[in-house]
Amino acid sequence: MNFLPDYSKRIYGLDIFRAIAIILVVHGHGAFMLKDTPLENFPWIRLIDGVDLFFVLSGFLIGGILLKIIQENNFVLSWKQVLLFWKRRWFRTLPNYYLILIINLVFVSTGIIKGRIDQFSYKFFLFIQNFSDPFYGFFWESWSLTIEEWFYVLLPVLFVLMLKLFPSKKGILFTLALMIIFPLVYRIINAPQKMNSFWWDVTFRKVVLMRLDTIIYGVLAAYIKFYHKQFFQKIAVSSFFFGIAIILATAYYPNQSNDFFTKTFFFNCTSIGAMLLLPYADSIRSFSSNFGKIITHISLISYSMYLVNLGLVASVITKQFPVLNPADGLIKYSCYWIIVLASSTLLYFFFEKPILNLRDKKFFSK
Repeated sequence: MNFLPDYSKRIYGLDIFRAIAIILVVHGHGAFMLKDTPLENFPWIRLIDGVDLFFVLSGFLIGGILLKIIQENNFVLSWKQVLLFWKRRWFRTLPNYYLILIINLVFVSTGIIKGRIDQFSYKFFLFIQNFSDPFYGFFWESWSLTIEEWFYVLLPVLFVLMLKLFPSKKGILFTLALMIIFPLVYRIINAPQKMNSFWWDVTFRKVVLMRLDTIIYGVLAAYIKFYHKQFFQKIAVSSFFFGIAIILATAYYPNQSNDFFTKTFFFNCTSIGAMLLLPYADSIRSFSSNFGKIITHISLISYSMYLVNLGLVASVITKQFPVLNPADGLIKYSCYWIIVLASSTLLYFFFEKPILNLRDKKFFSK
């Protein structure tokens, strides 16, 4: 097996984007170990949620794939092409997901980690555990994967339907508008609910119907790149700084769980901020140092890192090896990162990558 990726086929800026996203997520889940240490509250400034970066990047990449198919077929997307798209995506996401889901079930059932076993049901196999209602206490990180899976299902279906009505760029734009407007309206309708920060998190931030618009902003960026490439390249630097400004302004907004903005437009702002980073990231095509190889590796194993870091590493440390003092916390935080990186690398090369190779070589080479 070749363990080295083909760097010439990768866009380094997008690898940086993905690596930063997973670093923010993994650090956030392990930061409890740094309490009362010099690294407490690191990086000492508020930043965007790494999951939002993942969402927008996913939309950008998936949007690019679908737009290319649509353009090559003169603004037609067939059900056969949609089925092929779904098969490719599910080969990419489902095997790892189901493997880690089963391991989480074993860990919770045997008491290796804390968890609400009563929260587990068939819904986790169908990605409906948080479709319209919140869940908590079991395989927490699956909330974002559910949103992505439903996005993969709904976006091409809407493209098929809208392009039948408007076989032009209008069909694409109407689809994007629909997926931006519906979740926002749904959040506005539900905004009068009174709740604390926990219920805001699981009800607004982590429910599929509330968050589908997060990913569509990445598709919007892909649309601009595809049909207005010169403009997309021209604004790379200015949009990057504008995006950073929006991200910081949103991060430092005094969010309150019952605040109308926090329940509604807050999510749009973070997504738009992340979207504006994409032109510059997409412009960075290569690297010239070994550090670039590290970033690319982290990007490659990021999905595995996302799946293992919380339930299979951080939660095990919490339950089985609780932090005793600040020095112990620094040691365990370091071990946490080593274990996450090592286990994710093994999972990627010996499980995830072979399945992707099987997909590409035997079933879906075209």
